Amino acid sequence: MAEAILRQALAVRGAADISVGSAGTGAWDGAPVSEGAYLVALERGLDLSGHRARLLTAEMIQGASLILTMSRHHRARVVELGGGEKAHLIGEFAGRSGPEAEVPDPFGADLEAYRTTFDELVQLIDAVVARLTAERPGDPR
Repeated sequence: MAEAILRQALAVRGAADISVGSAGTGAWDGAPVSEGAYLVALERGLDLSGHRARLLTAEMIQGASLILTMSRHHRARVVELGGGEKAHLIGEFAGRSGPEAEVPDPFGADLEAYRTTFDELVQLIDAVVARLTAERPGDPR
């Protein structure tokens, strides 16, 4: 969900040239999104039917300039794979601190949990995109 929300937010801000990808620390390569993620994204106008999971690798990390994670556990795995200073909790990057900086994984929960997570991601990603576009060299925004 976060990848699709971020892509859409960047496009709206005129920054669709920023490359976005997602990978999981425990993902099954090639698996489709969960039914909950698919349905809630569809309710919100995003089609995740073509999305497939990828397991995070050191090569992916090397090719990234910024890595945003949902939890401290995920960030620790990025650091183990060589991500170090590239890795940030999405909430911290968006200006939150403490427990509010983490986004709970709704996997296996009911649709309401997915809706809550989706809405939280929209808020965080709005702040992330504002920061990314403000920090771009030569960007007057």
